[in-house]
Amino acid sequence: MIDARLKHVVAAARRGSFTAAAQAIGVTQSAVTKSIGELERQIGYPIFHRTPRGAILTEQGRDFFERAVRLLEDARDLLREPDGQEDPYAGVLRIGVCPASLEWRLVEPITALITRRPSIRFDISGASFERMAQQLRNGAVDVALGFEDAFSDHADFERQPLASLDTAIFVRRGHPLLEAISPTAADLARYDYVTPSDSRPYGTRIRDLYESQGIDSRSRIHVVDYFPLVKRIVANSNAVGVVAAQYTRTAAFQKRFAVVEVVSRFPPASLCCAVRAKREPTPAVRAFLSACQVSLSPRAAVPA
Repeated sequence: MIDARLKHVVAAARRGSFTAAAQAIGVTQSAVTKSIGELERQIGYPIFHRTPRGAILTEQGRDFFERAVRLLEDARDLLREPDGQEDPYAGVLRIGVCPASLEWRLVEPITALITRRPSIRFDISGASFERMAQQLRNGAVDVALGFEDAFSDHADFERQPLASLDTAIFVRRGHPLLEAISPTAADLARYDYVTPSDSRPYGTRIRDLYESQGIDSRSRIHVVDYFPLVKRIVANSNAVGVVAAQYTRTAAFQKRFAVVEVVSRFPPASLCCAVRAKREPTPAVRAFLSACQVSLSPRAAVPA
């Protein structure tokens, strides 16, 4: 019922070569090469870059692969014979996080779910908002955790509001900004900024900071969604970073960094879980949403 070429694409993407894919599937390498080539001609764009070291997904190919994986798994679930006792929570729950640096917010809900619904298998991935929204639309992820501001303009998603994230601007110890009593936007705009996301809410506010001073923001912003690297950049330069307020109270932070008390600080940013509006959530998705509501609801969670 499902086009075998989708299986060939998935196998090649996961194993990195047409030869390895053929061995895994049990067909010849030429059969995989031919079927993928026919598929690429049909859809009108290349799925893979062919290199001496193997096959690498193109940008469009990555989207195709993610959707093919979902189609194959949906088909397998659809054709599974019911036995009357099947666990509705069994299977893989794909959770997207945007930006990926928010993954720490999943510790409590995932821990609760592992205890409450042990048959759920988790597949957690992080990406930019734009890429995660695309993955949510095409079914590559089942639910996404991110900033409500970023999802609010998209009518094809339903959102469950969660706690707000309180953040602070931070710099290395000895930074020139720390000499000012109340640094202004003009003071901040003198330095590069490291942000975990170029989307709302932070991306827009940081771009406005530079544009208000007549500075091209593209020349001053680093988008880095890996906090250990953010810390390294801030510690070894005059760049300014953004950090969860909760972390600023730790000894590890205070040893190397300091919070900049600016005139106009970022307001708390509301988090949410988003799902596709026209698709009924699975029991596993509903269980995850419930766990997040308990652990990360505005009432239950302490701003971090």
